[in-house]
Amino acid sequence: MFDSGFGGLTVARAVMDLLPAEDLVYVGDTGRYPYGPRPLDEVRRFARQITSTLVSEHDVKLVVVACNTASAAALDDLRFSFEVPIVGVIGPGARSAVSVTRNGKVGVIGTVGTVSSGAYQREVAALRSGVELTCAACPGFVEFVERGDIASEQVHVLAERLLDPVRRAGVDTLLLGCTHYPFLARTIADVMGRDVVLVSSADETAFEVLAILRDTGIGRRTPAKGAHRFVSSGDVEVFRELGARLLGPELDVDVESRTWSD
Repeated sequence: MFDSGFGGLTVARAVMDLLPAEDLVYVGDTGRYPYGPRPLDEVRRFARQITSTLVSEHDVKLVVVACNTASAAALDDLRFSFEVPIVGVIGPGARSAVSVTRNGKVGVIGTVGTVSSGAYQREVAALRSGVELTCAACPGFVEFVERGDIASEQVHVLAERLLDPVRRAGVDTLLLGCTHYPFLARTIADVMGRDVVLVSSADETAFEVLAILRDTGIGRRTPAKGAHRFVSSGDVEVFRELGARLLGPELDVDVESRTWSD
């Protein structure tokens, strides 16, 4: 599993909870974070580099691209280039949101880069569901989460302003299209109202991983708990401290350092 930074730890948390017997290697490419402002060709190159390392050095049986930007830029290329199953975070969330809406109006919130990429718009259109999609970029949400500020008046005021387009659109389902956003679920729910269903791409991605492991017969059948390894291309101590706050005690361990040759 890899992400440009810390947000993908929400996907790691969901996978670890749903599949406790599976070993997991998480690569946080914090040395080149964030991916959003980078050219898509560069993001594809990073994604291929990390996936190749996971396959060749860690002998993984499945790769999760736990990053919306990398999923949008590189998923098709990775699936063509590697023989192991490759799972992104965009498809599972989009399919779930479309399946649960009652009034046919779905909202997606994400970073500026993800929303402007059109990835969720294309994914929902490909489902041919007739759903009316409203997308809104939420700059600032990631920074609040990484500061550990998920419930202050400041973040609530910001959420009211940024979520206004999806509220006015009358959506009954809101897809959290950034892996950081589940940490803000309570604030987002307060702003959107109790009738709006929040869909987490992290949870839906974990369910897709479970389905693939079952369908292919490559899931682990053991009561033993899987091993978890964490790798960072940036400051490993910062990754450990912030990651432990976001993920939980599983990350309160030594983080491995890895540098990439650009």
